[in-house]
Amino acid sequence: MKTSLAVVLACAGILCAQDGGEKINVPLSDPSQPARIHVSLLLGGIIIKGSNTREVVVESASGWRHNSHEPAVPPKAAGMHRLDAGGPGLDIVQQNNLVTIKTTSWGRADNLVITVPHSSSLQLKTMSGGEIDVQGVDGEIEANSLNGRITLHDVSGSVLAHALNGEILAKLDRVDPSKPMAFSTLNGDIDVTLPDNARANLRMKTDHGEIFSDFDVKQIAGSPIVREDGGEDHGGHRIRVDQTLRGLINGGGPEYQFTTLNGQIYIRKRK
Repeated sequence: MKTSLAVVLACAGILCAQDGGEKINVPLSDPSQPARIHVSLLLGGIIIKGSNTREVVVESASGWRHNSHEPAVPPKAAGMHRLDAGGPGLDIVQQNNLVTIKTTSWGRADNLVITVPHSSSLQLKTMSGGEIDVQGVDGEIEANSLNGRITLHDVSGSVLAHALNGEILAKLDRVDPSKPMAFSTLNGDIDVTLPDNARANLRMKTDHGEIFSDFDVKQIAGSPIVREDGGEDHGGHRIRVDQTLRGLINGGGPEYQFTTLNGQIYIRKRK
């Protein structure tokens, strides 16, 4: 626990005193074991890079401020110089190979560039002002972006990705044959590339778009009829036909869900 507290204090001092681009090295309790990385930002983007490192390296790129969040100069400050308040005020804790990175600042749209061991599991969340970008990671990936795109390059394992307003682009080198996956967005396309030998049961739905795939998808005929009881207070019944398209690739396997309200769905075979 002493190691964890030392990491927190060191990171807070560097990020508050230095300009953007400062790197913080976070040691792992056991570098021989996979790491778990949890990142939560209120404002800004998250960039994850898999590497042959035995620690986690965090860089706050505070110079990447979005113009839309640049505060106006008040009239009383005319002719004066704005003094940069520094980084976003991060808390970084490492304990038992779990690295938790948080910020509570709404004042800056800072991006975090985080270098992690290739064998890492990720839980990433950003609320506004940035995107999530992951490259070269082999593990369980959970990514949630409220207002931004999610891009996953050359990743392996399993993925749960949700973007409320933004597209999802994912290219997987390998998949965990036992794990389900899900890709969903409200407004945006879903474009996922899978290994050619991936086996899955597909559930695909877009309300205002089309679905495309270069896999040989064996469609499962028929849309299930869902009957909903109105209950004692309302009475009556409701009958709903589920418009989800179902199919198998390579004979079927764990369930892969693809859901968007306004967008296209592309399920590609890795060439």
